[in-house]
Amino acid sequence: MKNLLFGLLASLLICGNLSGQTDEINKNNSWLKFGANLGVPTGSIDNISNFVGGLELKAQFMETDHVGIGFGLGYNHFFGKGVLSDFGTVPLGVFLRLYPDREGFFAGADAGHSFVTNAGNTEGGFFIKPQLGYHNYNWNLFAFYNEVFRKPLNGGNIPHVGLGATYNLHFK
Repeated sequence: MKNLLFGLLASLLICGNLSGQTDEINKNNSWLKFGANLGVPTGSIDNISNFVGGLELKAQFMETDHVGIGFGLGYNHFFGKGVLSDFGTVPLGVFLRLYPDREGFFAGADAGHSFVTNAGNTEGGFFIKPQLGYHNYNWNLFAFYNEVFRKPLNGGNIPHVGLGATYNLHFK
């Protein structure tokens, strides 16, 4: 619960601070991102799951020509090995993207709180998802590492690596 409150507080502070520095949000500097990703669990979680598939929806605002900020949510489905049950994570957080050029390389990170679904009485935790990739006007293609940090009593951390793509839904 502390992680959830910390994540929400950090999100409000970041967005509130940045909104005071920006121009009006319009179709030229903001859009929605819809995407999918595929990955493989790492660490001890690979004993439980062998594949991860996910979806994400994000809202991005270009703070400057080279810096994008926003918030998003998603769902990652961990497919259980053998007779083990599938489970999921639901990340809710903020993100930062650095775009050196209008098209080409980008770097960024998502952070916030991730809820865990279909895993008994376990709790979620703070997550971080650094990314490196390629972008153009409509698409972002990227590699990422995602980890949900949880106490050992809650089953430990949930890390995975993967590839993803998001499509930019521009406002008309």
